[in-house]
Amino acid sequence: MYLDHANIVTPDLDATVRFFTEVIGLRAGHRPNFRVPGVWLYRDERPLIHLSQATGGSPATWLSSRIDHIALRVADLTEWTALLDRVNASGLDHQIHTPDDGSDFQLWVPLAAGVTVEVIVAP
Repeated sequence: MYLDHANIVTPDLDATVRFFTEVIGLRAGHRPNFRVPGVWLYRDERPLIHLSQATGGSPATWLSSRIDHIALRVADLTEWTALLDRVNASGLDHQIHTPDDGSDFQLWVPLAAGVTVEVIVAP
């Protein structure tokens, strides 16, 4: 298992993109068409930092920058299945997304600290 990416919610998407591209040296790249505007920033061929525009109409904490989630990637479906068994046995609240378009499977586990852990695997 390794860290796949971190998602940062920001009220100033353009300035945050400039920081990560012009100062840090990442480059903007492909991002699926999500409902919330954002940018994925790449190091080599990996989308390392995901940025999402903070939106109004949500709790006040959504209007300031925050780390929304971290994503861990498991090697294969065997590791994925073993992890799901442990999550189910733990009784933790979670959601699973298994798209039928060949995209990665996703497991979302919210933590009490307000950060979600996402675990992903290629189908």
